[in-house]
Amino acid sequence: MMLREINFDGIVGPSHNYAGLSFGNLAAMRNAGAVSRPRAAALQGLEKMRANLRLGLAQGLFVPQPRPARAWLADLGTDAAQADAVLRANAMSASAMWAANAATVSPAPDTADGRTHLTVANLRTMPHRSHEWLATMAQLRVAFADERHFAVHAPVPPAFGDEGAANHMRLAERHDALGVEVFVYGVSGGAFPARQHLEASRAIARLNRLDPARTLFVQQSEEAIAAGAFHNDVVAVANERVLFAHELAFAGKERFLKELGEKLPGLEYVEVPTAEVSLDDAIRSYLFNAQLVTPPDGVTTLVVPGEAHETASVWGWLQRHLAGNGAIRRVEVVDVRESMANGGGPACLRLRVVADPATIDPRFLVDESRLDQLVDLVGREWPDRIDVDELGDPALIAQVERARAALLEALNLGELI
Repeated sequence: MMLREINFDGIVGPSHNYAGLSFGNLAAMRNAGAVSRPRAAALQGLEKMRANLRLGLAQGLFVPQPRPARAWLADLGTDAAQADAVLRANAMSASAMWAANAATVSPAPDTADGRTHLTVANLRTMPHRSHEWLATMAQLRVAFADERHFAVHAPVPPAFGDEGAANHMRLAERHDALGVEVFVYGVSGGAFPARQHLEASRAIARLNRLDPARTLFVQQSEEAIAAGAFHNDVVAVANERVLFAHELAFAGKERFLKELGEKLPGLEYVEVPTAEVSLDDAIRSYLFNAQLVTPPDGVTTLVVPGEAHETASVWGWLQRHLAGNGAIRRVEVVDVRESMANGGGPACLRLRVVADPATIDPRFLVDESRLDQLVDLVGREWPDRIDVDELGDPALIAQVERARAALLEALNLGELI
């Protein structure tokens, strides 16, 4: 098999809105009540996928989930017409676009049975995300249906919170080589909840059939969570031998780095000091919620949002790192401003899967032509703007459902309707 990393980006759904549902996500809280632009958000996401293709990366997609979440509302004894404003907003959330929270992925070189394992996240901490797992699991079981190569596991029981790959990192000499898998959990974040439980991470390591000798569990620092780093991928990102992190990302950092270096002797640790980039600047700019990738030319590349370029301390640090011949050799800037305003940057929008593309359902893989088709469809079908006060409007709900149905028809994914 020809294993390579594939980034599966969530298409921003037609119900994308700023209801401010994610407590601890400072951008989502700050922009609560603002008018969203679902069409612009989806087009920005598609353009990010195109930028990845032009770097030579393999690119996939996930489709939006049904909105409103009618089955969830029915379980609560109501419907889209009768629900109160808060329940309706939770049922209309488009947050499944952040595919980094879909599942935790362990590729074949790391697992006992030589298959790629995906454990769906339960996302139980936030009501608007807690109902995503059923549709996520259904989609993953279509995309990765070949049981010779993949195993898709149901979520860890909701007694223990799990938010997926946003709190998981994998390091290896190459994507197709035996790796070290790192699970980052939280204990406390002051006023904000720690969303990833240690017991959930341990359970996923068992479900994904990982070697305990090549698996690490590290605590996210309380300072990071309290500052608004609600997931580890807001303060750290890894790719092959490179771990890129803020100075305050981890509790017990020295011991963690020592253990990681022993398991991966070629480790390159790149740390951004607080004295040069504060936690506030790192979180506001989403410097670490970036895609750290290795294109076919072998040049380690960091794909950052435009906000990183606009934050003086962050952009200054990046320029000094590049000039100093550091581990990151190229920086690309993408515009995902509409998703950033809801608290998700380039890394949030994608789930990384190391696999042979030939083993994946081709309907979930994209090229330039497919992206052209999707751009045209989004331009026709997605709402231009949504005010949160309009979420119960029957005309808007009908448009949201019609837009998703048109997308599934275009992708020939009718079984997901």
